Amino acid sequence: MATKIRLKRIGRRNRPFYRIIIIDSRKRRDGSAIEQVGWYNPIESNKEKNYVLKEDRILEWLKLGAQVTDPVNKLMKRSGLAYRWHLMKQGLSEKQIDKAVEEWKKERDKVIQDRIKANKEKKEKLKAEKAAAKVAEEAPAAEEAPAEEEVAEEVAEESPAEEAPAEEEAPAEEEVAEEVVEESPAEEAPAEEEAPAEKEVAEEAPAEEVAEEAPAEEAPAEEEAPVEEKK
Repeated sequence: MATKIRLKRIGRRNRPFYRIIIIDSRKRRDGSAIEQVGWYNPIESNKEKNYVLKEDRILEWLKLGAQVTDPVNKLMKRSGLAYRWHLMKQGLSEKQIDKAVEEWKKERDKVIQDRIKANKEKKEKLKAEKAAAKVAEEAPAAEEAPAEEEVAEEVAEESPAEEAPAEEEAPAEEEVAEEVVEESPAEEAPAEEEAPAEKEVAEEAPAEEVAEEAPAEEAPAEEEAPVEEKK
């Protein structure tokens, strides 16, 4: 019988949980398992505690020719079971296998600790860099604030100086307006004096014309009178 050691999901939606089972490879995915040999919880963050393997039972099924799927093989490598199976296939004694596995576990623990330490140092370094960058950003802002205050003070000092000439110009404009007012009556007086003169000239001109026309009319009358007397 061709058997497989694989995962079988039983968790609810968005909460996966897997059983490690021995199943006939000819059955459907959710078919009945022959045996359960462990479990795996991917939600658990601690990778050393999120799975359990029944190593003796898995080894027995491996001896019977069971095939391991990739996800189960990764769990076996993590626990050292894959290394043990590799040594068993080489024909080493149980004592040699146990010793080699113990050394492997010690080395692996050291690697894990170094990895944790490196990750911790990396996080601290990133945190320090962020803090330094924040301080560097705040420093220019603090320097710019006094500069802005000084500029505001200079503007405040310049504004009265600008207002003072404006106030001086206002009386000057008022004086010019008064001079214009004083000059306007002077200009109107000659205009009024010229108006009667023009009227007198206009009145005298027709009178002289009438006087000139009157003698011209009397002269022909005098000339006609002697002619009548001769008759």
